[in-house]
Amino acid sequence: MGGGTKHEDKAFYKIGEVADLTNLPAYVLRFWESEFIFLKPKKSQGKHRVYSKGDIETVFEIKRMLYDEGYTIAGLKRYWYRKKRSEKAVQVPKDRVEKAKVELQGILKILGRATV
Repeated sequence: MGGGTKHEDKAFYKIGEVADLTNLPAYVLRFWESEFIFLKPKKSQGKHRVYSKGDIETVFEIKRMLYDEGYTIAGLKRYWYRKKRSEKAVQVPKDRVEKAKVELQGILKILGRATV
């Protein structure tokens, strides 16, 4: 009946188990699901919430930011939105950048300007 070792071996967790792990009431977890689009545990065939390890990490992160760092719900939403936006920022491969640079230098030559 001991601590968290039993939970670490599972792939999915019920909301009551997550509530125990995170020391949060289940209603808080359900509220956070309604507030934060990035917290969406899957539903089992019986329509019960099942949290993955990633979902639980997200819950711990939300808890830390709200309770320890003093974020508001609106502030936390803005933070996650910006975080996701920056993660999705397009990373252009160096070869494409170099090719574009060469093409632009050619255009500058055509226009009669000196290259840098």
